[in-house]
Amino acid sequence: MSSNTIDTSAVSDLVELSVNGVLIDAAAIDTESASHLNEADPDRAARLALVVRELLTQRAVTMGLLVAHAELDDQVTDRLLELECATPVPSDEECLRYYAANSQKFRSPDLVFARHILFALTDKSAMTQVRARAEEAHRELVQHPDRFEALANTLSNCPSGQVGGNLGQLTRGESVPEFEKAIFDSKQVGLLTGLVNTRYGFHIVLVERRIEGLALPYEAVRETIGRYLLEHVRHKSIQQYLTLLAANADLRGITLDVRPGLLLQ
Repeated sequence: MSSNTIDTSAVSDLVELSVNGVLIDAAAIDTESASHLNEADPDRAARLALVVRELLTQRAVTMGLLVAHAELDDQVTDRLLELECATPVPSDEECLRYYAANSQKFRSPDLVFARHILFALTDKSAMTQVRARAEEAHRELVQHPDRFEALANTLSNCPSGQVGGNLGQLTRGESVPEFEKAIFDSKQVGLLTGLVNTRYGFHIVLVERRIEGLALPYEAVRETIGRYLLEHVRHKSIQQYLTLLAANADLRGITLDVRPGLLLQ
């Protein structure tokens, strides 16, 4: 169970930790802390995880799903949450509403077919000279765009220069942010105006073709939306359920945020 399921506002400095009179000893806290070393406060995260586990264990015993003093396992936990946190399957109306409100999430990616000539920066002190060479080549291509592949072959510091600077088909997320912004934020086709400056150097970019992404039909994403909404509601339901268990428990050695707005109605 994630240690982030219940918000904590404070954790007591007391070593003794107990849930409804059941003591969780210091050795158990130390052992659990080893699983939370990436947390800002491993001790607090360990205490919270152990409290959640004990709350679920006690509830499972009360529900007759677990005998007293037995170890809580994933199967029993899943069964308990299934009984106590029933999550309704999202209706078609709910899925349609989400689809309409998030239409940009459900479209095929934009595609750009491009070539480039890279003037790499290997020494920052040479930036002025490198830029000057790139600008000179760009001016030549403005006058003679048909020379792009030849210049890429002779001038580019990128291996793509051997194939005329061809980068093939590009989608968002495949190149560094500076380059991506230059080619996707513009609608220009042909030689881009000016140089594109990235961490690698200066680029002359030729956009050969753009294919705008298309909206995916609702039928194609209905199942994906349904799974997402179901998981979202289930997560919220479990969070509220655990908060309610904590609010009704006698907890020592830890203070939890049990705001009324988070309680299961």
